[in-house]
Amino acid sequence: MTNQAKARESLSDMVNRDMTLSEQIGLTVRLSMPSIMAQLSSIAMQYIDAAMVGSLGAQASASIGLMMAPIWLFTGICITSVSGFSVQVAHLLGGRDEVKARIVVRQSYVVLMIFALAVSGVACALASSLPVFLGGSPEIVGHSAAYFTIYMAALPLFQLNFLSAAMLRCSGNMLLPGMLNIMMCVLDVIFNFIFIFETRIIDLPLFGPVEVYSAGMGVEGAAAGTAAAAGITGIIMTFFLTMRSPSLALHIDKGSFRPTLEVVRRALRISLPITAQQFMISSAQIVSTMIVAPLGTVAIAAHSFAITIEAICYMPGFGIGDAATTLVGQSIGARRFDLTRRFARITLSFGTLVMAVMGMLMYIFAPEVMAVMTPDEHVRQLAVDVLRIQAFAEPLFAVAIVGYGICVGAGDTFIPSLLNFGSMWLIRLGMAWYLSLSYGLTGVWIAMAVELSIRGMLFLARLRWGNWIKTMN
Repeated sequence: MTNQAKARESLSDMVNRDMTLSEQIGLTVRLSMPSIMAQLSSIAMQYIDAAMVGSLGAQASASIGLMMAPIWLFTGICITSVSGFSVQVAHLLGGRDEVKARIVVRQSYVVLMIFALAVSGVACALASSLPVFLGGSPEIVGHSAAYFTIYMAALPLFQLNFLSAAMLRCSGNMLLPGMLNIMMCVLDVIFNFIFIFETRIIDLPLFGPVEVYSAGMGVEGAAAGTAAAAGITGIIMTFFLTMRSPSLALHIDKGSFRPTLEVVRRALRISLPITAQQFMISSAQIVSTMIVAPLGTVAIAAHSFAITIEAICYMPGFGIGDAATTLVGQSIGARRFDLTRRFARITLSFGTLVMAVMGMLMYIFAPEVMAVMTPDEHVRQLAVDVLRIQAFAEPLFAVAIVGYGICVGAGDTFIPSLLNFGSMWLIRLGMAWYLSLSYGLTGVWIAMAVELSIRGMLFLARLRWGNWIKTMN
């Protein structure tokens, strides 16, 4: 096959023919890099919000940091619900059944948008009580509740983004979601400037002093800016999927959007264990926030900043995990189980290498990064200390992340979900509470590093000895 012909091949064509090892590695890297960029852009939005709000002081940072765990809980439920449909699409495209794949796409929009609206309603109803429940101090609970309400009201817009991006990735199009998510970061900066700060005078080169009109919403403006950026990106992402995708564009044929029992049943079988696991893990993160909250405003702010910065290290792992889900899912759909195992080994090795390098960079440059995030010296030093502890856990954390992506692509969700849930609740929380009594926030992060390392070893054992390859029957 000529190089030009290979360039025109679809992902399903590639997994249905014999591939050399170099082609498999090249395909893994090619699919991973745009997804890594998409994941980094996602965490960059949190970084942007934290840095821009951080300029308002430690209390403003703590107002957002207090609500991060509940936000991850509700957004995480929406993200994991997508897997039930996207895994089906990956398997069908791998089996070259594009007509049925488009049927699943149509039904996914109806089911998941209704689901997102329901989750948004529940979250908004809880907004006023959650900051108090989490132990926030009186001076931050009002801003925390308002930030959370705005963010959760926009959850259907986030879901549109999650769903359309996942379907594009399953079709092998990793580049477009990555580019659009980078665009979302740019929009986030623009909208944050509009919503967060007061009207002010800016001295621009060549133009001189210019008055910039802004809404002056402060903490609440960060949520409004992120919601606006996510909404615009989600609409554009959905347009490209439904109108421009070679395999999944819905205008190719006519079909009903009415959900069917067969498709929904399969989606529930795949996504329920993942969603239940996400709920329990996010609940554990809320408990972790409750452990951190009594340590004071400085600890809450440092914890929030450290989580945001550490995410820069592990988001590449999630990007490679996305690629693993796509490659494994389509290989299984093509009944190429030998190729499935090879892609599992390649993605796992690649993810571990990338996150080991990222962990090393985090250890070295943590002080410089924190200097950008906040002017508060006490917050900066505490965040640097805990980040350097976490750096040692990044390689095994990569095994857990990519290993989970491999299992999801294979349709193996129950036992991996138990591993994630059990590790978090049975190992991390008890250790975090106990160590926090003597070592404060540092003890909480020691517990996190130990638990993530153990979780990585459990996933390594699952992939080595477990029966993780499933077929969609």
